[in-house]
Amino acid sequence: MQTNLSEQARKLPRAEEAESILRACVHCGFCLATCPTYQLLGDERDGPRGRIYLIKAFLEGEETTRETQIHLDRCLSCRNCETTCPSGVNYHALLDIGRDAMDGQLERPLRERWLRTGLRWALPDANRFKWLLKIGQTFRPLMPASLKEKIPVQILPAGQRPEAQHERRMLILEGCVQPGLSPNTNAATARVLDRLGVSVESIREAGCCGAMDYHLDAQKQGLDRARKNIDAWWPAIEQGAEAIIQTASGCGAFVKEYGHLLKDDPDYAEKAARVSELTRDLVEVVEKENLQALTINQDSTLAFHCPCTLQHAQQLGGRVEAVLKKLGFSLTAVAEGHLCCGSAGTYSITQPELATQLRDHRLNALQAGQPDTIVTANIGCQTHLDAASKTPVRHWIEVVEKALQET
Repeated sequence: MQTNLSEQARKLPRAEEAESILRACVHCGFCLATCPTYQLLGDERDGPRGRIYLIKAFLEGEETTRETQIHLDRCLSCRNCETTCPSGVNYHALLDIGRDAMDGQLERPLRERWLRTGLRWALPDANRFKWLLKIGQTFRPLMPASLKEKIPVQILPAGQRPEAQHERRMLILEGCVQPGLSPNTNAATARVLDRLGVSVESIREAGCCGAMDYHLDAQKQGLDRARKNIDAWWPAIEQGAEAIIQTASGCGAFVKEYGHLLKDDPDYAEKAARVSELTRDLVEVVEKENLQALTINQDSTLAFHCPCTLQHAQQLGGRVEAVLKKLGFSLTAVAEGHLCCGSAGTYSITQPELATQLRDHRLNALQAGQPDTIVTANIGCQTHLDAASKTPVRHWIEVVEKALQET
């Protein structure tokens, strides 16, 4: 694709990167076949190719309206199009660049600004979110249905974590909303890895990965959170920590990009690259261990929802399923497993109508095989699906750990 960026666009910090991505697109349209929003809306501007054209026009100096911003906001950043694209267009990076530049010129309606600011205030702080969640659970019966369904009725408490006793040590990110919504996920992870000879350590100073801010019009704040996490992890890395485990694939996808996002920061470029290099989704750790130590005889049947951040961003599709089968679980076939459930970080809040349609479509596919439990690998997907599912939705490591207890 030929490009002619405006003088103003060429001053952007990532102008060269944007131009390179734009030139990689060959207009083929393969991306439209796998784009969830294009399938729902049928509008070229709500598909990757159309959004690329909108960003190109903006960066070339054409007048941009609020309508353009709306089409970009509707993108889930699921990166399904990147998996499909034969030219390897780095679409999500272009979208981040375009959104950030556009937000600097177009003011959002007041209601949207309040919503996004409120989300950035409430979600990234784990303690604040837990406090708000408790209030929400107390007053849940009085809330409207649209808000009530986002607050879980029951939260599985975290069991006791084992003491560090192994020579092999790995760090684990607690995250921001997961400690409140699913506190047992990381506790179960610690117990399973303990049986595999690995001790898990949580660094208190490490918090939200930064993705929440970064994708809500606050990229600078998101990168500041990344720097804070790097500083928190660095002493343990220097002392030989083997990996940084991510039990939420959304966090993992973003932390793996620290190296790229901070490559021009002289103080953090090298450290960020090292952190990204050490970052592992939980399945990347478990699959390399001796699974015979965990083999279980399980009669329960599972349906696995593979988060977009796992299969498209991290290119780890099929890996959790393989581990679960090796451990003795039966998995149902799930149609159109490549599609997004509609959670997409805060998308289910900022774009509730589209998110609900996508969720219902995924649940129909996931429940078709009548599984005992639906399992996934990302807290956002887990909470979003569980709000409307007749079948319990859990993180896959919790199901594995529960089966080990019953063996």
